[in-house]
Amino acid sequence: MVKKGVNYRCGECGYEAVKWVGRCPECQAWGTLEERGDSRPAIARIVAGAPNSPARPIGQVDIEAARARPTGVSELDRVLGAGLVPGAVILLAGEPGVGKSTLLLEVAYQWAATAGRSLYITGEESAGQVRLRAERTANVHDRMYLAAESDLSAIFGHVDAVEPGVLIVDSVQTMASPLVDGAPGGVTQVRAVASGLITMAKERGLPVILVGHVTKDGSVAGPRVLEHLVDVVLQFEGDKHSTLRMLRGVKNRFGAADEVGCFELREDGIVGVADPSGLFMNRTSEPVSGTAITVAVEGKRPLLGEVQALVSQSAMPQPRRAVSGLDSSRVAMVLAVLEKRGGLKLGDKDVYTATVGGMKITEPAIDLALVLAIASSVEGVALSPRLVSVGEVGLAGEVRRVAGVGRRLAEAARLGFTHALVPPDSGKLPDGIRVLEVGDVASALNAASAAR
Repeated sequence: MVKKGVNYRCGECGYEAVKWVGRCPECQAWGTLEERGDSRPAIARIVAGAPNSPARPIGQVDIEAARARPTGVSELDRVLGAGLVPGAVILLAGEPGVGKSTLLLEVAYQWAATAGRSLYITGEESAGQVRLRAERTANVHDRMYLAAESDLSAIFGHVDAVEPGVLIVDSVQTMASPLVDGAPGGVTQVRAVASGLITMAKERGLPVILVGHVTKDGSVAGPRVLEHLVDVVLQFEGDKHSTLRMLRGVKNRFGAADEVGCFELREDGIVGVADPSGLFMNRTSEPVSGTAITVAVEGKRPLLGEVQALVSQSAMPQPRRAVSGLDSSRVAMVLAVLEKRGGLKLGDKDVYTATVGGMKITEPAIDLALVLAIASSVEGVALSPRLVSVGEVGLAGEVRRVAGVGRRLAEAARLGFTHALVPPDSGKLPDGIRVLEVGDVASALNAASAAR
């Protein structure tokens, strides 16, 4: 029997059903349907009310109050667009230990040193623990305020008392609203806390940065509606075995959503890396076989990276294939193309491929560099140290065009590279670098041999 006047709504996507089901038919989430009163009210006449402010021509709206203010962390400002917009709510997500709290302590310090008061609310650590980290990273300032709270009403009280220019909440999953039931981190509590903070941010023109946990698959934990409510969603990524950290824009209402910021996590804090290409290349006095330089694009940012390959005779019945920092399926495809179209015998050889500096490259534009690195390792002859290669390799052995070749080669020329192998018809290319167009794998191998 279906209860009369009762329906069920999904806490993730808002889908409504007349009866309870374990899995939402819309977003496929489990256990998110909650019982609610009938959301289909009787037909009623809505009486016009007094607006909060009169409507004006768009040209008369003041935009100075909405100008972004730099945070003092240049790589973060690069991803945000220009800085923090008054009233903006930013969600920063990342795996545990990646450096989210360290980065936000730096933001709070820089804001306090240049703009005004900053308020850091921690719900996961004590105030003493955060102070110890701030001492270690030299992020202590008189205008930095710190409080350990997990109650939303207490946060509002701290904001009234401190009147900060920026509010940082670490993290939204540890906060609880006294107006709703449920444990902190639950769907209902996360939605209520986020809604309360967003309302406060818009009313006061206070920029708010929320820290969010992530699930095992890397997505933001909590209801999906959380990402729709906030203005900006940032993803902080990094390998625990590397000091490199990448800040990616996933959603941005105030700027481009495909920008990337680079940071280096050190013992004494986190530092923005304005020119990270040097982190992804191995500096050696003499050229080494099995290495090739390419230019990858992260968001809109060209980054030079080094692809390494080691090919050796296998002692096992089934040769070993090991990949680090690259797409394993893409590497397997390139090996098959090299054996079929390039004439290299790789069926009885172990092949190891990797990138340098913890860089992860999955775009097809690095296929040509991978081809040259593998061929160089097989022949035992090093490529020219001033050669870069950009291009996608197809199953027929052809080299296909990729996006942004001109921007990639301009970055390579700026760093001193003099020769480049690119696909045919790559558009307008920059001066200062000698470009050779190659149409297939065989011609690319011949051109690389001639460039030595």
